[in-house]
Parts: sequence; C-alpha cells; structure tokens
Amino acid sequence: MAVIAITQHVGMRGADLARLTAERLGYRLLTSEQLVAATSRTYNIPTEALAIVDERRPTFWMRFKTETGRFTAFFRAVVLKEMARDQLVVIGRSVAQILPELGCGLRVRLCGPLKERTRVAAAEEKLTTALAEARVRDYDREVRARIQTLFGIDIDDPSSYNLVLNVFAVPLESSAALLASFAGEVDRVVTAEQWGRMHDAALVAQVRAALLSHPKLGNAPFRVQCSGGAVQVVGLGIVPPWDDMVCEVVRRVNGVKSVEVLNQDMPPDPWQAY
Repeated sequence: MAVIAITQHVGMRGADLARLTAERLGYRLLTSEQLVAATSRTYNIPTEALAIVDERRPTFWMRFKTETGRFTAFFRAVVLKEMARDQLVVIGRSVAQILPELGCGLRVRLCGPLKERTRVAAAEEKLTTALAEARVRDYDREVRARIQTLFGIDIDDPSSYNLVLNVFAVPLESSAALLASFAGEVDRVVTAEQWGRMHDAALVAQVRAALLSHPKLGNAPFRVQCSGGAVQVVGLGIVPPWDDMVCEVVRRVNGVKSVEVLNQDMPPDPWQAY
C-alpha cells in the first residue's frame, strides 16, 4: 500500500526505473504528463499553462506567473488524490516534494555522474555530446529554481528525501528490486492512523483547489484543515452569504463528511502563494 514518488531528470532513466518498479510491485504507474493531463481535465486549464508546475517551459512560466499559486494547488490536489489511493509509483519533477512525510511512502531522488547522464540524453534525444551536456546542466538549473520558487525546497538537499539513488551504480532491475523492497517495509510498519492523515491531506488539497477554482472565492485567503473527513475553513470575512457559499463548495468535494466555517483572522495556507 505504499507510494513511491521518484524525481524525474534528464538522462537519468527514471521513467524506465519507475516502470520496472511498478511492474515488480503490481502498482499503478503515473507520469508527470498523465498528471498534467488529469489536472487540465479536472480544472479546465490548458496543459501548456500547467507547464509552470511540472514541465521545463520558461516561456510559459513567465506568461502565466500570476496564476502560479492556483495552478500549483490544482496540480497538487490531483497528485495527492492519486497518492491517497495508495499502491502507486509516480514520477515527475515535483512529485517527491508533494508526497507528505507521513510514513506512507518514499521520496526518491535519482542521481548519477554527469558523463553517464550526458550519454543517455544524447542517445534519447539524438544530440551531440556537447549539446546533451548543456541540456542536462540547463535542465537541472531550471528545475531547481522552479521547485525552490513553488515549494521553498532545495531539490539538491538529500535530507528532503527518504532515499538518494545512483541509477548507474547497479543494473536498473536491481534498483527496481531495491525500491520494491523498501515499499514492502513501508507496508509492514505503516499504520491506519498514518493513512488516515494521508487521506486528510489529500482532502485538504482538493477542498483548497475547489475554493480556488470558484470565480467568487478564488482570491480569498483561507486556511483549510481536516481531521477524519471533517473539514474546517478559517478566514477573515467569511460572513453571510459567503459562509454558505464556502460550505456549498466544500460539500461537493467527494469524501467530505462535515464542514465548519470560522470567521477568524488566520494566516492563509502556504500553498496559496499568489
């Protein structure tokens, strides 16, 4: 019942590792492209706009920078909903940062020598060695800057992960076997309480996304909390008729058992970074 969230980088063979691991475990496999497509369908946003969240598209990042907070919240809601279903291997540029540290899964950072990554990138993208090396370096710099901006996390900090894995040190099948073994250990020790907190985290993300997508509520600074499916929305100015509107939006989110709205001054959620 574990979740394995793997970072995706150029020349790292991450997609192959994710596929092998999912096949070994019998888990679902989701890629960043699939998650972006799901976010686009769910929240009616062009896929190119979502490039700022999990793709390397500086042009679109600048064009849609005023919507970065909303799009990140939408993407995060989709990812966490899938993670809460468990038995998942997911690979993407930001998915490891989205997985909560609740003991329900593994944040996996892939690494490898520049020379080997350049060789793989050159073969996969049909580039010269010089262009492939530049591609790897530019990609790493861009992704690090974007994740720092979106999540306030340095992706090169090993303490942000449960496992840092050199994918060139051993055969890819051996790395997949290692990840499968770790997943089995997670299954052995994780508790129902931890999974309950995981479901609450996913529900908070979905409620927050629902509020952000509402045309009359999208700019309001809310704090969303959840325990056992009971949702609490806190914010200054949630008075009639806005309180009823908030409750109506929240109740539509699948899994919400009850809603409480409090008109209090409280710092908004950190994910509302707009």
